[in-house]
Amino acid sequence: MNYNKIALFPSRNPKAQAFADEVKKQLSVASLEEADCIVVIGGDGFMLHALHNLKHLDIPFFGIHAGTVGFLMNDVESAHLIDKIQEAEVNELYPLRMTAIDIHGHEHAHNAINEVSLMRQSPQAGKIKISVDGIERMPELVSDGVLVSTPAGSTAYNLSAHGPIVPLSANLLALTPISPFRPRRWRGALLPSSAKICFTICDAQDRPVSASADYQMVDHVKQVVVEQNRDNPFRVLFTRDHDLEDRILSEQFSV
Repeated sequence: MNYNKIALFPSRNPKAQAFADEVKKQLSVASLEEADCIVVIGGDGFMLHALHNLKHLDIPFFGIHAGTVGFLMNDVESAHLIDKIQEAEVNELYPLRMTAIDIHGHEHAHNAINEVSLMRQSPQAGKIKISVDGIERMPELVSDGVLVSTPAGSTAYNLSAHGPIVPLSANLLALTPISPFRPRRWRGALLPSSAKICFTICDAQDRPVSASADYQMVDHVKQVVVEQNRDNPFRVLFTRDHDLEDRILSEQFSV
């Protein structure tokens, strides 16, 4: 596909700003509203913000690594930017939909590209019941928390919590405990991407738990439902010599 109108969305860090300035000297840059492709310049955290905040534009995103972590980004020189964008491959990332109900009965809904995580809010461990597709699978997980990860997010927080890396083409979600106390030997589960996962906080008042969809957090939840949202995927472009599927595969052999 040909992208004729490129918009720039750089982070505030000096490296990102310098790259944007170089591109502006070489190309005519469109506004976000006129563009058919958005070039996001920064790190993975900034890319997540861009994907969430600019999703309504419904156009592909091409990331340029100019931050700390660049798993969702491309390493491209400004002089070769247009050529790399034109030959890039589109990856459709299906987010998780988190519906959280807090202890006051208020409902909060957010999408997550990487993961939905539940985390204790006090020195005491959280107590969480886990059900999958309406069937109770774990009456009580005592832990610092638990998360559900997409394949694209499986190399992020999920991997740090000792969860499995999931290939992008696998129709699976990773369910991973965070510092589990009981049951001690439970290391999580791989679930079909169609699964509907329900977390119920067993003692929400005395052992408060928060829920986060990527960086969007809800405090004092009593129930959280997570399922994949396949209606409106995020479209992210990657260079052919280092696409996202290959990056995830390579992470399984990192030492």
